[in-house]
Amino acid sequence: MSKNQPTPKWLTIVGIGEDGLAGLGDEAKRLIAEAEIVFGGKRHLALVTSLAKGEQRPWPVPFDAGMADVLALAGRRVCVLASGDPFFHGVGATLARKVEPQEMHVIPAPSAISLAAARLGWALQDIEMVSLHGRPLDLIRPLLQPNARILALTSDADAPAAIARLLTELDFGASRLTVLEALGGPNEKQRSARADAFDLGDINPLNVLALELESTPEARILPLTIGRADHLFEHDGQITKHDIRAITLAALAPRRGELLWDIGAGSGSIGIEWMLAHPSMRAIAIEANSERAARTTRNAAHCGVPGLVVVEGKAPKALAGLATPDAIFIGGGGSVSGVFNAAIKALRSGGRMVANAVTLEMETLLLAQHTKRGGDLTRIAISRASPVGSMQAWRPAMPVTQWSWVKP
Repeated sequence: MSKNQPTPKWLTIVGIGEDGLAGLGDEAKRLIAEAEIVFGGKRHLALVTSLAKGEQRPWPVPFDAGMADVLALAGRRVCVLASGDPFFHGVGATLARKVEPQEMHVIPAPSAISLAAARLGWALQDIEMVSLHGRPLDLIRPLLQPNARILALTSDADAPAAIARLLTELDFGASRLTVLEALGGPNEKQRSARADAFDLGDINPLNVLALELESTPEARILPLTIGRADHLFEHDGQITKHDIRAITLAALAPRRGELLWDIGAGSGSIGIEWMLAHPSMRAIAIEANSERAARTTRNAAHCGVPGLVVVEGKAPKALAGLATPDAIFIGGGGSVSGVFNAAIKALRSGGRMVANAVTLEMETLLLAQHTKRGGDLTRIAISRASPVGSMQAWRPAMPVTQWSWVKP
């Protein structure tokens, strides 16, 4: 094809709601009718069966995220049916990773989130949104803030009750939960209950859960800043304390979508806080002790970042084959022979490394690295007031030597 000729739009993606054909415009109806092949879920295909003239193909089970069947038909008139807005946690975003935008004609419908906000009178820019469809419920934990409003896409009829139990467990039991079912269709329904008295049954699997949060003083709330309180993490003493952790995360300087290696993770607090900086952040925690590795996994779930990858093993051997990191933190095990060399070799160009030392042996290694490679050395000394008889005095914590470096 000539460079001056436009690329034909062979793929049509149509967002469809529970109202089926009634909610579609003339253009969407025409494109569905003209398609040679129409892909969609069985429910969506049933909604357009009177209109579609081409071959109807339900999605395979299990679902093929690679979209091989659709891509194999490139150049033919193909239509894909999607729920609501295809680019809000939908199949449109999946296809866009494989198909150029100029090859697609997309006609979105309102997303379930938009419909829910409209029913409740909530301004979308003022609320939190999360997709729990096929994903861990723990992802909602960082959003649990006093007086917050949340709209959550759920996976099934059981999710609202499970979220109600979680809220009650975390001392958000007075929160109001509203289940909005089959939005936009003839079976639409809206019901509400308190989290600690949730008794709604026979819930449609197609539901959005709206949360209006009410907390007690004892509620488990994850602050929005780095250096979260140590009591939020289960640990055996092997934890980067909250004030040192705040300084360490500032030195690591998280940026959107980056991957961190947390070597000698202990409780996992550094990797967890790294991931809490933004939903796109990724982290791998490397920990030789099996009990601590299991504890790190629990901490990650309880802090709302269940995607933290925990590798049980001893560095440097455990580092082999891991994805290339954008940043590395060495908190424990840095004095083991070969750890620094392996970590530095793995770090991408422009990546950041931060290492903390409290022992003389580890500090000696950091001084040697600084002499060899440059970077910044910082001595962190913190004192806390504590009782001395009937009075107060400063009690110094063990000083921490921190080396930070950017790989050329």
